[in-house]
Amino acid sequence: MGTTEDPGATEDLGATVAALTADDIAPARRRQLLARVVAQARARGLADLFKPKAAMRWMVETVAEIAPHVPVRDRATLRQHFPDLDGEDLAERLVRNAARGTAGVGAAGGGVAAVEWTVAPTLLSAPVLLAAETVAVVAIELKLVGELHEVYGVPLPTGATARSVALVQSWATQRGVNPMMPGVGVSAVLGTAARKELRETLLKRFGRNLTTLGPFLTGAAVASYLNRRATRTMSDQLRSDLRRQGRALPGGPAALPKAP
Repeated sequence: MGTTEDPGATEDLGATVAALTADDIAPARRRQLLARVVAQARARGLADLFKPKAAMRWMVETVAEIAPHVPVRDRATLRQHFPDLDGEDLAERLVRNAARGTAGVGAAGGGVAAVEWTVAPTLLSAPVLLAAETVAVVAIELKLVGELHEVYGVPLPTGATARSVALVQSWATQRGVNPMMPGVGVSAVLGTAARKELRETLLKRFGRNLTTLGPFLTGAAVASYLNRRATRTMSDQLRSDLRRQGRALPGGPAALPKAP
């Protein structure tokens, strides 16, 4: 296992995960997309996902690979999509939408598991389902992280790779990107410390997603609740840090202006 897969396969997985981050996806569509992520994960040769270290390595590498595909809306786009909201009201709406999305992934994962476990060889698919669900949840939260930076006026690095690294680091630490730090936006890869933080955070999420495999739709209900709560907790900590950073930046706290 590693990151030497066909680049086209990464593009396909990235596109599917990006589609899962959209607001207000119908439950049937979300289950379809999550099932597609599972199928694409299987196609990448993940036979050793029963090994915990292998599973964690795959998730770390996959999150790093799909991060550039996460569609983060800039200030202008957010203004168009939410013309009547700004500042804290807009941030709260984004958090609400993301929490609904991660809760929906938990419910969808439980639904897929309920169907899959009626088939004899499905034990082999369980680790892939859990890994796919975890990656999908992280993608939704990466989008939220980027858009909260936009709302609070804390700039992300320019350049797709540096921006992706900043998003992953911010998600793993639940802290905003510090634009005043020298070298922000220069690093092109996740460093050892950042990968350790990402691995530890993913391990917590992966363990929580084990509830997906509970008895039929009971697992879906619990996973939905836990995903929603975890997204809320992450966003609360991030928003607190972004408020602090916004006050420290020239011009004081930034609020997203309403559309004319």
